[in-house]
Amino acid sequence: MTAAANFAAVDLGASSGRLMAGQWDGAKFKLQDVHRFPNAGVRIGKSLFWNVLEIWSQIQAGLVRYRNLFPELPSGIGVDAWGVDYALLDRQDELLGNPYHYRDERTQGAVESVARTFSNRDLFALTGVQTMPINTLFQLHAGASKSSYQLAEAKTLLMLPDLFQFFLCGEKRAEYTEATTTQLYSLPRRRWVEQLMLPLGISPEIFPQVTMPGTVLGPVRETVLADCGFQGAFTAIAVGSHDTASAVSAIPQLDNESAFVSSGTWSLMGIVTSEPNVSPEAFHLGFTNEGAADGGVLLLKNLTGLWVLQECQRNWSADGHHYEWDWIEQAASSAAPFRSWIDANAREFQSPCDMPAAIQGYCAETGQPVPQTPGEIARCVFESLSFGYRKVLDELQQLTRRDLRVLRVVGGGARNRFLCQMTADATRRNVVAGPAEATAFGNVMVQAVATGHIKDLAAGRRAMMASVECHSYEPASTGGWEDAYARFRSLLSSGKAVAMQHE
Repeated sequence: MTAAANFAAVDLGASSGRLMAGQWDGAKFKLQDVHRFPNAGVRIGKSLFWNVLEIWSQIQAGLVRYRNLFPELPSGIGVDAWGVDYALLDRQDELLGNPYHYRDERTQGAVESVARTFSNRDLFALTGVQTMPINTLFQLHAGASKSSYQLAEAKTLLMLPDLFQFFLCGEKRAEYTEATTTQLYSLPRRRWVEQLMLPLGISPEIFPQVTMPGTVLGPVRETVLADCGFQGAFTAIAVGSHDTASAVSAIPQLDNESAFVSSGTWSLMGIVTSEPNVSPEAFHLGFTNEGAADGGVLLLKNLTGLWVLQECQRNWSADGHHYEWDWIEQAASSAAPFRSWIDANAREFQSPCDMPAAIQGYCAETGQPVPQTPGEIARCVFESLSFGYRKVLDELQQLTRRDLRVLRVVGGGARNRFLCQMTADATRRNVVAGPAEATAFGNVMVQAVATGHIKDLAAGRRAMMASVECHSYEPASTGGWEDAYARFRSLLSSGKAVAMQHE
């Protein structure tokens, strides 16, 4: 480990973005907020897009603030974001329209269309990735099926974090962890899968070279430096560009007896392995494989996370009731337990809607007591999420034969003490929460490795133990949890609930 250094970390989420300063003092890391901004899809007619030019302007605003806060140049800058979404560039490297949001409706029917050529089992065997309608594969196939002029004119496809790296330094690459979210990259073979692309109308020519995390891409463009007021140069670095990969890389003491939950809008729950698991059992249980920041694999499940409550919060605010998270947690803790639950991954909870009404409708259709107050609705969601974690943890143990004794929670959900304690009670495991800013920490840590300030990610994880404070939650009570979990499992396996999920 070498001398102190500062880094700029751009961390983009589906509801907000931020630029943070990562400070390395030779022994530990520290993060400092520089600039935060809201982020959301923009609806035009029936289509939902990302406003990437606004995001880029906010990144530049963050760099201006960074320059005003720190007299020294950063040693590097890295970008991480969510998976699956992409932008298309023409032959002059200009954007071909607005990038679509993964919740856009154009993918309806795309899964069924692809299944006429490749079964879900075929796709999993080839790529290691489970079928989800939001995956890049289905977004591209939907465009090809409608003779998209953008696809016809496209010279290059860049995943969204790679797009912002291109804006920063001019390099057009596909970072490994982000590429693995597309369902067009083979984790077993470590390459793009052309045999999937051609029959589905997707050109292999638009996919750039895959780059591993920790690759120095090149100097930041002179125009960016000038626009943001920097007097010297610094480099853009490929980090674990998929935010889950960055978050998991920063988890202290993540060993073979630990599972992780990256908890935010989505909950991504799994373990770290060296090779993908494409077994029939993994496929049947619904596990997927994604790239890890060390070049390995994350065996995990994608679960709907706090999105459901975020949407409830948005709907309540629209009705004039501005409930903060502390109020929601308190109201949920005061509500009666074990009355009703939802399958948070069911289709009706995946798109922006009147979420409280959708929860009430699901409970009514499945013969459960219908939650009425915000506290009852929040309690229903919190319990459903914690039982969902219990189910995945049981399945992970079955699949891997590991004795998973600890659940390590990072991301925004690590701050939710009520959910963390409820998860400990539901899973009967010790829950260790933190760091909440794991994604930004992981972003900075990979940059520090790339620039030689840290030997490797293992050394970085050891440094993280000295850098962050984690909170431990022991199972406090078993009263009623086992019976309630059995009823939750029965709900998910009931014919009515299954029909609703796959309608």
